[in-house]
Amino acid sequence: MVKVGRTSSFRDAHLAAIVDHSSDTIVSKDLDGNVLSWNAAAERLFGIPASEMIGQSIRRIIPADRQDEEDRILARVRSGELVSKFETLRLRADGTEIPVAITVSPIRDEAGRIIGASKIANDLREQTSLRTELLRSQRQFKALANNIPQLAWMADGDGRVFWYNQRWYEFTGTTAESAQGWGWHDVVHPEHAERVIDSIRDVWSRGEPWEDTYPLRGASGEYHWFLSRAQPVHDEKGDLLFWCGTNTDITEERETNERIRLLMNEVNHRARNILATIQAIVHRTVGSTDQALTEALIRRITALAANQDLLTNSNWSGASIDAICRSQMLHVVDPSDRRVQFDGPEDLVLKPTAAEALGLAIHELATNAMKYGALSSDTGKVSLRWNVAEVGGERRLEIEWRESGGPPVSRPSQTGFGTVIITRNPEMALRGKVVLDYSPEGVVWSVATTDKVFSDSASDRSRKDAKRAAAAG
Repeated sequence: MVKVGRTSSFRDAHLAAIVDHSSDTIVSKDLDGNVLSWNAAAERLFGIPASEMIGQSIRRIIPADRQDEEDRILARVRSGELVSKFETLRLRADGTEIPVAITVSPIRDEAGRIIGASKIANDLREQTSLRTELLRSQRQFKALANNIPQLAWMADGDGRVFWYNQRWYEFTGTTAESAQGWGWHDVVHPEHAERVIDSIRDVWSRGEPWEDTYPLRGASGEYHWFLSRAQPVHDEKGDLLFWCGTNTDITEERETNERIRLLMNEVNHRARNILATIQAIVHRTVGSTDQALTEALIRRITALAANQDLLTNSNWSGASIDAICRSQMLHVVDPSDRRVQFDGPEDLVLKPTAAEALGLAIHELATNAMKYGALSSDTGKVSLRWNVAEVGGERRLEIEWRESGGPPVSRPSQTGFGTVIITRNPEMALRGKVVLDYSPEGVVWSVATTDKVFSDSASDRSRKDAKRAAAAG
């Protein structure tokens, strides 16, 4: 058997086929820079056919302000150097500049003499576009992060902070080195540090959003109160990547709220003095001439004062139904008395107007129950229930007063101001329907309304309660 070796012409053809079908731009030139070969990838990249480039100077595709670049390349090639990959710009046929990465190698003949150069060029347009977009995004993020009023930071899955915005450094006076990891502990007020750290570790171990309020030491040594929050960031699989957090300075807000609280207490104190004066005037004006009228006026003034105390304690943001009911019953009977039952969520907070109307209604019902109804006997009972229910796709607040076990009940022969307090007043304030039933077994009073009567902070809770109730039902 005869072995047939590959001839030089066969190798040359094989090499030429590889070069011509390569996805990389491959060009060869002589030591004067004249093009000797121009593959298909070069035609696609520069938009110039091989017939127009072979025999022409490679300088045609080099921008005018980069011509000295070719001088340096040829000089290095002549000395036998490999020009490692570098990024530059070249021209397409239409004069458009495109970014490319170029590597240039010397070409030697069989005797080892340098006779030309081989150049490989890679198209960097897509990479450059991505890099530009990345840089733009980084600049935008940096501008946003450093110009928001909050101190901002990022922490890894273990809670170690690896990035802060400029606001953090400006406020705390710390450095990137001192604040890295758990270094932020040093600026937390000593009386709160342990609690805050335990809070973070506990919540973050469950991967839940975190929120806390505590003082941080500024560069001046003065402490400011901050509302701090952190949200977990997950990847597509749901795995935790890192935490994004902010610290919002609420020092002025706290001080303002404290001033408002002091003012409200002062207003409440003066209002109670006015109510006390009104009580004294009632006693002196009406006195013993109409004892029933005097008692009715005093009771209602007392109910108003009780409502005012509740609302003042919440800066007039509202009062919970539970607190309203218990405070008003307190003026009639001990709320711990087994004859009175309270059943309902403790965190449903009504707006001030609704709270006042409900308080007066409960007070009036309690007084009547003590005089004529269930609470006038040892066997009588009062049940006070409230809840949020989903009815017809809407959330509805339902409150019910139900008496039982007392003397037989009959409808009064005439109605007075007390009936207005129990029915029309809450209907207007609660924007709902009031039902007053004088059943022989005991008075039943109820009101149903939408959750629009809740304060803003309670509205979200009412929605959650309604969903839980619907799911349980």
